[in-house]
Amino acid sequence: MTKPSNKSLSINKGSEVSDSVNPNFRAKRTPLKSREEYVEGIKDGNRTILSQAITLIESSNSGYRKLGQEVLEEVMPLTGNSVRIGITGVPGVGKSTFIEAIGNRFLEKGEKLAVLAIDPTSTRTKGSILGDKTRMATLSTNENAYIRPSPTSGTLGGVARTSRETMLLCEAAGYTTIFIETVGVGQSETTVHNMVDMFLLLMLAGAGDELQGIKRGIMEMADLIAINKAEEDNKKASERARQEYKNALSLFPPAPSKWKTPVVTCSALEGTGIEGVEEQIQSYISHVKENSYFQKRRKDQSAYWIHETIRQKLTSEFYNNPAIKEKLAEIEEKVNAGEISSFAAAELLLKVKKKNNRQR
Repeated sequence: MTKPSNKSLSINKGSEVSDSVNPNFRAKRTPLKSREEYVEGIKDGNRTILSQAITLIESSNSGYRKLGQEVLEEVMPLTGNSVRIGITGVPGVGKSTFIEAIGNRFLEKGEKLAVLAIDPTSTRTKGSILGDKTRMATLSTNENAYIRPSPTSGTLGGVARTSRETMLLCEAAGYTTIFIETVGVGQSETTVHNMVDMFLLLMLAGAGDELQGIKRGIMEMADLIAINKAEEDNKKASERARQEYKNALSLFPPAPSKWKTPVVTCSALEGTGIEGVEEQIQSYISHVKENSYFQKRRKDQSAYWIHETIRQKLTSEFYNNPAIKEKLAEIEEKVNAGEISSFAAAELLLKVKKKNNRQR
């Protein structure tokens, strides 16, 4: 195999480096291993090698990513044995504290837990903010827990394009429960919904209409709603919020899983109600496995990711085409000036791409 270029290891052009960084510091590069070494390390549950394999998958360097894909293909027979849970919620809902609390419940029962915390990417350093790991102090020091904050890479709603591949590598390394935490509540939840077995929505009690700003589609996707921060001084408000969500859910059509979404209250900070959340998770998984919806959902998701991967690759190929790069700004200006319609512009660009392909 051709040795990958090291260009992707250089600092991004235009990025600022913090004054606090020692200019004489040089990070020690981890030498590439063979595909077999990565595969064996993952099979052995070696967290260091798992992290290195995930870094290959996340890399913008095509050579590294190709090696990462080869490793993933080798370990695919070991995937699919975990329970995958998506966790989302409004900003400030306490997702990290909640994940720490519910994660410890799973660990106490002998599970191996992987948490894929999708972080917002810093626009200044082009790097990932790793705050979630520091807010999960207990989990991050448990040998049976693995936390992987990932850069969003500019993808819609903060979901990393490599999250599903990372999840599969974690499964191959022996993790039996996977949490995928998303940033905020937005369109990205559809993507996460298409890679998990259960979707958990965290909410807060507050003044005014509890349902304000919550998209109907997100609530319809939820298999469990938990009102967090239901501490002693907030219990009444949390109970009112619980009832409002319960009433709203009663107006929705039945879910394909034939599961009636429960609404519970909890305080991750105090540890109250967390046992009830865990019981609801176990009840849901048992329910969908018994009626075969669990298996159907996995098959539907696999089909979705075939088409999603094709869409992403075709889109990338289109916009990286030299002829498109040359013409795009000019045609956008014509649309903005009212000279041509958006539809005509799209057709024109597609013809440019087609002509460029023939000339190669």
